[in-house]
Amino acid sequence: MTKRILVTGGAGFIGSHLCRRLWEEGNEVICLDDLCTGSAAHFADLKGQDRFTFLQRDVTEPLDIQVDEIYNLACPASPVHYQKDPVKTMKTCVLGALNMLELAGKNGAKILQTSTSEVYGEPLEHPQKESYRGNVNPIGIRSCYDEGKRAAETLFFDAYRTYGTRIRVVRIFNTYGPNMDPEDGRVVSNFILQALRGKPITLYGDGSQTRSFCYVSDTVDALIRMMAQDKTPGPVNVGNPAEITVRRIAEQILRMTQSASSVICVELPSDDPTRRRPDITRAKEVLGWEPKVPLEEGLEKTIAYFRTLA
Repeated sequence: MTKRILVTGGAGFIGSHLCRRLWEEGNEVICLDDLCTGSAAHFADLKGQDRFTFLQRDVTEPLDIQVDEIYNLACPASPVHYQKDPVKTMKTCVLGALNMLELAGKNGAKILQTSTSEVYGEPLEHPQKESYRGNVNPIGIRSCYDEGKRAAETLFFDAYRTYGTRIRVVRIFNTYGPNMDPEDGRVVSNFILQALRGKPITLYGDGSQTRSFCYVSDTVDALIRMMAQDKTPGPVNVGNPAEITVRRIAEQILRMTQSASSVICVELPSDDPTRRRPDITRAKEVLGWEPKVPLEEGLEKTIAYFRTLA
């Protein structure tokens, strides 16, 4: 049966891939985005197509439409963007969650919240399980995002316990792939563009901090599986448990792009986590999911995309 699905933040990096996948599966897709960080170019070929609608509006504004499912992805997700207007970021997290929960309640719809590994802060547990409560600075420069996402999770679970809202919550770890914003300041996009343009690769700190990179098609698959299951409201970690240092990913990108760029170290940003790796036991058990795309393959596709932009 065709479902009517709303994707907030649908013009963003992950959202654009999710919209396309849901549309290709035969659903009616409503993409909502204010385009503050997203791009309509990501779905230019879908404009005018049956079963696809684009709404340019802010998720902090109440919405009254009929839908069967809601994927709430709306929020700037990189430090460059969410620190630009931290108050607006917090409003997007909290008011956006409230508005979408109210819409889900009116429709009796399922609603999935894309939370983040940043709810774990600078972790004292490694790898991070969903039961870990985090080590987050509530007044730091990243707090608008970290605490905003934590507050959104609180709202979702309170709505679940109080009103019986059909929630799903996932915590997304570092995701990469085509449609990443070249100006978002993230590790993969930064390194690839710097390498392709022959500019120095900038490592924050000494590059010994670790990340776990999941290719976007794997992340989207997990979101859809999470929405479809009825075993748990979550939270469920979504990410790749293969841990790699930032320095090593820079060296791999230099090799794959055959770039002669040098590597320089700059000051580590405040509250930047030193380790990040998901425990995905719950995702395996509940969703039957784990990442399939190897890092080398994912980077090849991502580099090919950025070559069209460099």
